[in-house]
Amino acid sequence: MTFSVGISRDFLGADGKNVWGDIGLSGLDAAGIPWEYMDALEPTLTPEQMERYDAILYAAPAVTAASFEGVANPPALLARFGVGYDAVDLEACTRAGTAATITPDGARRPVATAALSMLLSVGHHTVVKDRLVRQKQWGLRESYMGTGLTGKTIGFLGVGNTGSELIRLLEPFDVRCIGYDPYCPPERAQEIGVELMDLEDVAKNCDALVIMALLTEATHHIVNDALFAQMKPTASLINIARGPIVDEQALIRALQNGTIAAAGLDVFEEEPVANELLDLENVTLSPHCLAWTDEMSLGNGSSCVRAIINVASGIAPPFIVNRDVAETAAFNDKLSRWQAAAETSA
Repeated sequence: MTFSVGISRDFLGADGKNVWGDIGLSGLDAAGIPWEYMDALEPTLTPEQMERYDAILYAAPAVTAASFEGVANPPALLARFGVGYDAVDLEACTRAGTAATITPDGARRPVATAALSMLLSVGHHTVVKDRLVRQKQWGLRESYMGTGLTGKTIGFLGVGNTGSELIRLLEPFDVRCIGYDPYCPPERAQEIGVELMDLEDVAKNCDALVIMALLTEATHHIVNDALFAQMKPTASLINIARGPIVDEQALIRALQNGTIAAAGLDVFEEEPVANELLDLENVTLSPHCLAWTDEMSLGNGSSCVRAIINVASGIAPPFIVNRDVAETAAFNDKLSRWQAAAETSA
């Protein structure tokens, strides 16, 4: 028996090279696990792809119930290169006995660093000041006095994996960190150095609100007109998580009306973005790639590779998001089969 791995084709550029650089695929080679890039790039993983591989490492494609239709032997693992899984039908994965994993260990530092970069860029008017130099408008620089972090209050929507890492990175700036996260135990909050509050209280007290939450039904448009009305007119919003967490039209109104001072956005409700945000001077924009670094490439990819090697050895991997799959006979049968194959080959 040979454990086969498919890599989604969105990793490849027009020149046939991996656009992410080194994503740790040499780890599969070292483990003797064959892999290949899939033949076609589809917006959703197809039944044909599901039938062909025992594990799939993917980034952009969605996973729906239709992905499993008619598949007699679904893969044991869908390893997502990243931490978001709002485009994954977890119930369909569980029914098929397929574990869906993410890469919080690979994304933790790069995403937190990207959030810090955006926070500093917004506060220092980096984009505007770059333009002043290019347009030879040095005389206007006094009009763009920045805002430092020292002594400020940074609010968090979500203080989980990446949020807690950002709090750690902010320690040298002597800021106060407050946050809203209904899933964070008080003892964990105390450990990482954040004061838990209701979201409205976070909005009222923060000088910058940083979104580090997952997109769920509960967080969709949780940042809206009512929340902006609670914020200081000098406050800013930073979002590098998921666009639909913010009601984008409400944000545009808040920026236009001076309800808040500024925003830094790496994500949008619809991408590519094509609305009034592009015309606003008090918003700093990035095309959903601010955290994309060699560190993230290797971190996310290596996390996926470790999950694949685990499953190929008959071991349940970490970071499974459809945790109920561990109780299914289908998934455990797959693990048992690959454990037996690994022991035989050894």
